[in-house]
Amino acid sequence: MPCTPKLNITLPVFATALALGANAALAADPVGLWRTQPDQKGQVANVRAETCGSAICGTIVRVYDKAGAPVAAPTVGQKVFWDMVPKGSDFVGRAFVPAHQREYAGRISVQGDRMKVSGCLGPVCQSQVWTRLQ
Repeated sequence: MPCTPKLNITLPVFATALALGANAALAADPVGLWRTQPDQKGQVANVRAETCGSAICGTIVRVYDKAGAPVAAPTVGQKVFWDMVPKGSDFVGRAFVPAHQREYAGRISVQGDRMKVSGCLGPVCQSQVWTRLQ
């Protein structure tokens, strides 16, 4: 009896697995603990990015002064991005900039242990590159 490959089953399963893997690889995982760039006072924050429902959100969990000592800051507990959902190789949603006390259209993009966090109001955008701690 001749051996007939089952391409009619194997090929669709392989193609589906490949497509799912490709989509998952498009947007690198932002979940973890991140350190912000220093603000105008030289302070940095640790931001915990986690799954919030079907999206990603990030909350300030600790703030340090320019000498590296923890400080009590009113921003601890503040969400700085939320409703971030994959779009191509990035995540898009909303972002809050504590220094401006304003909400913006936001975007995060992860490459290795770096995450670019951007907020835009119309055509004007600002961004920071954060470093992964965990």
